Amino acid sequence: MAYPHGKFRYMVEVQGMELGGFSEVSGFDATIDVIEYREGDKVQTPMKLPGLKKYGNITLRQGVADKDALYQWMATGFEKDVNRQTLTITLLDINGEAAASWQVINAWPTKYTAPDFNATSSEVAVESLEIAHEGMTRTK
Repeated sequence: MAYPHGKFRYMVEVQGMELGGFSEVSGFDATIDVIEYREGDKVQTPMKLPGLKKYGNITLRQGVADKDALYQWMATGFEKDVNRQTLTITLLDINGEAAASWQVINAWPTKYTAPDFNATSSEVAVESLEIAHEGMTRTK
């Protein structure tokens, strides 16, 4: 009997380069718009046709560390053209092996958020990067 995998063990890579650990990856979805069409004098239920395919922006959150790879990826887009990359998100099994994997096509940072600061807090400083993309494929 196969058991489902926990969602807490995963890895994120950009063009084969691991970006470090993330506390959260969210917004990972795809939808197809529905177009309703009814011919002039027909009063029956309208036909439903597939419309535009849309992919939600993905948000990566991680604790701030000495590496600033997320910020540098975003900063490149401000200084030059946006740097489109292939992003791979891999769900790991209990042994650390790939259980499922998704490739995100033509991904590029669209928003960077630095951590909030509070002198009375004992929480970890977390930065986030929102990524737009043009499609995803489940590869495993």
